[in-house]
Amino acid sequence: MKILVMAPHADDEVLGMGGTIAKMVDEGHEVIVAVLTGHGEEPHPLWPRENWDTIRHECCIAQAILGCGPPLFRELPAACLDIAPSHEVNRVISDLLVEIDPCEVYIPFAFDLHKDHGAIAYGVSVATRPYLDSARGIRRVLAYETLSETHLAPPFLAPAFQPNVYINISMTLERKLDAMRAYASQIQANNLPRSIAALRALATFRGTHIGVDAAEGFVLLGEYQR
Repeated sequence: MKILVMAPHADDEVLGMGGTIAKMVDEGHEVIVAVLTGHGEEPHPLWPRENWDTIRHECCIAQAILGCGPPLFRELPAACLDIAPSHEVNRVISDLLVEIDPCEVYIPFAFDLHKDHGAIAYGVSVATRPYLDSARGIRRVLAYETLSETHLAPPFLAPAFQPNVYINISMTLERKLDAMRAYASQIQANNLPRSIAALRALATFRGTHIGVDAAEGFVLLGEYQR
């Protein structure tokens, strides 16, 4: 089975589902990670282009640890998708779906605090409408949980992330943590969300929902049995 993981930024894929990626690879599935933002084609208002050299190198190392092939990089302007024309974001996503033709698609949660995450989730929802001919190969669409973004929206103003799919990652949690360690420029101290301690704690907590040592939680957005 071909599985596409869409990450707004490099490291979101590890934070959200690194253990699941490793497990799927071990089960013989082809997992493609696509990082959708970068410097952009125009001058970026915040960061020089070379800022992405380090994190993209780290991303390649992280994917190798998880067992994936090289990630795909796109150039939507990072931290600017709230002002980018939605048709441009949607086109990049639609073209990627046509290129990969996945059976399953994993995306960020639409109500994450970071607006890039919401824009990507919206674009995927547009491109994966199940009646479209271009989406007929897609069987499932799920949203993953990204520590540092998913649980920071103001309460009662946006829907909370409430997982209804859990995947046992007891055998792959350590590879997830090793992949996160590869993101040396992004990892935080252990009292912060983007840390080894926080990832291990969340995996343990999600594991208790299904009675295993470690798990990752997802929201099932659509399942299509044609």
